[in-house]
Amino acid sequence: MSEEQDTADDVVRRERFSGGPARGFLSSLDSDARIFDADLAVDRAHVVMLAEQGIVPEMEAREILAALDSVEEAGHADLPDGEDVHAAIETAVIDRVGPVGGKMHTARSRNDEVATCLRYRLREDLLGAIAATLEAREVLAEVASEHTRTVMPGFTHLQPAQPTTVAHYLLSYESALARDTARLLDAFDRTNRSPLGAAAFAGTPFDVDRERVAELLGFDGVVENSMDASSARDFLVEATSALASLATHLSGLAEDLVVFSNKGYVQLSDDYSSTSSIMPQKVNPDTMELVRACAGDASAGLNGLLTTLKGLPRAYNRDLQRAHDHAFAAVDAVTEATEVAAGAVATAEWQEATLADAAGQGFSTATGVADLLAMHGVPFRTAHELVAVAAEEGADYETLDAAAEDVLDAPLAEYVEREAVEAALDPAESVASRDSLGGPAPDAVAAALERVLTGLDDDEGAHAERRDSLDGAADRLAEVSAGV
Repeated sequence: MSEEQDTADDVVRRERFSGGPARGFLSSLDSDARIFDADLAVDRAHVVMLAEQGIVPEMEAREILAALDSVEEAGHADLPDGEDVHAAIETAVIDRVGPVGGKMHTARSRNDEVATCLRYRLREDLLGAIAATLEAREVLAEVASEHTRTVMPGFTHLQPAQPTTVAHYLLSYESALARDTARLLDAFDRTNRSPLGAAAFAGTPFDVDRERVAELLGFDGVVENSMDASSARDFLVEATSALASLATHLSGLAEDLVVFSNKGYVQLSDDYSSTSSIMPQKVNPDTMELVRACAGDASAGLNGLLTTLKGLPRAYNRDLQRAHDHAFAAVDAVTEATEVAAGAVATAEWQEATLADAAGQGFSTATGVADLLAMHGVPFRTAHELVAVAAEEGADYETLDAAAEDVLDAPLAEYVEREAVEAALDPAESVASRDSLGGPAPDAVAAALERVLTGLDDDEGAHAERRDSLDGAADRLAEVSAGV
């Protein structure tokens, strides 16, 4: 075999396993473009550690690191053919510096290498998703602060139920997204552990320093058990599950905005709408429909990931090559959907007059009247019956008074003054009376907003701390690599 043919072969599979009709099926090189930079960082940290531990001479480590710089400059598209990005980079290094480049793979396997690269890249994507949730929550809080007294109808089963406010409604989604932020932060923390040094699954006889590599790569520590480290993909499950939860909440918000647009409660900006190719009068909430659809993508990805992982024996199995694409597809789609939903809410115009007119429809203040009667000695279930009888005929004082004669054998005035009943029938007054913790009354919402802003500050600090930690580690790795 000529030297040219020899260097073109995959350094892992060599001539015997580098041909045949299944080679393309086995290869992940194209999809591995996503983890190209991650693999280079992992390679550098590993080589630095090998040099520090005296496993590879410093002179040879410098040659390898210089070759990695050259590979990075050339880019993923310039890699030689290979079964995956890991083998292709190693081949490219050997092409540049000769057999010494093969020492880069000392004391590791592709099994722990790929697991580390996936975690290294996914944690970046999770920070992007977390940033998107923070932005969306800021938007929800800001718009809510402008509408603490904007009364709107609240629904159960899509039927008018009780009046509330736009602020109270929007903060309900902020609360949900706050939990999604927490789940994503948790997923980041469990993703941010290094498997490197586990080798195939049974560790290595070389005197490696796993903690040093973890430090160089900005990981919080190592996945200790070597078999678990190489084979575990539950970090993908946790991340995808958190993303699916976020997408599900976004789909509810999107559905509401589609319905509210139909009813004339809200008008989305043209930037988040489109028109028909045939019906020129149409203004369609298309972006929200796509946000709504992302929940299907994310949940399908979670199901696909779990199905791929189900029943796999320890330790490494090739099935795992198809696992991470589900997580990466989910984080891309859901992060973008979060940004779009935030933009739609930020630019939407709430139609206050229309909302106020609709707030009392369907006798939505009925519960408030029943509560008022219960506050004045009528058993709530009896009050419920009284208001239900009145609801069959109308929603005014006279109808309620007649119902009182039937149910209580007494006029309504014996229990509560007319002015109080009239106030309970008014949607704005009804909302103002609901000042319990987390309720829609303006004062309660104002207090909730303060807590929301505090929570946002805390989560933004947590995000910044993790971002700074990764950036600092990248700077230190570059400095240490240059100094070998």
